Amino acid sequence: MTTPGSPDGRDLRLHGQTVVLVGGSAGIGRETARLARTEGAEVVLTGRDPGRLRDAAADVGASGTAAFDATDPERLRRFFAELPRVDHVMVTAGGNYYARLADLDFAEAQRQVDEHLWLPIRIALAVAGRMPDGGSLVFMGGTGARRPALGLAVSSPLTVALPALTAVLALEVAPIRVNLIAAGFVDTPLSARLLGDQLEQRREQLRATLPIGRVVQPGDVAALAVHLMTNTALTGGTYDIDGGQQALPSPGG
Repeated sequence: MTTPGSPDGRDLRLHGQTVVLVGGSAGIGRETARLARTEGAEVVLTGRDPGRLRDAAADVGASGTAAFDATDPERLRRFFAELPRVDHVMVTAGGNYYARLADLDFAEAQRQVDEHLWLPIRIALAVAGRMPDGGSLVFMGGTGARRPALGLAVSSPLTVALPALTAVLALEVAPIRVNLIAAGFVDTPLSARLLGDQLEQRREQLRATLPIGRVVQPGDVAALAVHLMTNTALTGGTYDIDGGQQALPSPGG
């Protein structure tokens, strides 16, 4: 069996497959959708903002969108039940939450748990038995909260839990494959909003210190995500992408 090729003669690794990006309207999700399209996939984007979804769909050539809150269990279940086909799902929805214990917002903390623990479990349940062999789930985590620090009472335990959850889900839903991408700083619109006028200072610091000599971009993470979708030998793993940041000495160490 031959794989249909692109106009430049490349094999299209995702030809005839459908990739769903949960949180696909910007940043890493949007770039993964773009790359999946170049590999022959049909892509479906979800997010909470209909306007941003429309813009992203037009930008990457998505075949469909759905605007809803992915932490709504019934809406999530219905979305996947109505899809005619799904081969791969990548989840980039959600963010990070940093707060000192005395300032903890428990509603926001609960939302973080919903996004980072319950959402992967609910998606695994929704696609189990529907994906073809070799299909995949790709979740997003981070590396920044692996070292204990003030303000990480929520982010740190979630960071530690995600690799364990990924490995368990890989067993639970096999032969569907489940993998986790753990990213360091990525130069996304979300990073820009969080850092504000300190963004360029952070970029310069990373360019000067990271072993790769540049800042990790959304396209770098997208390339890893598509590889995890297409390499059918990979499941249950956590794959770091931080430009070598973890190899640097810790502050004061």
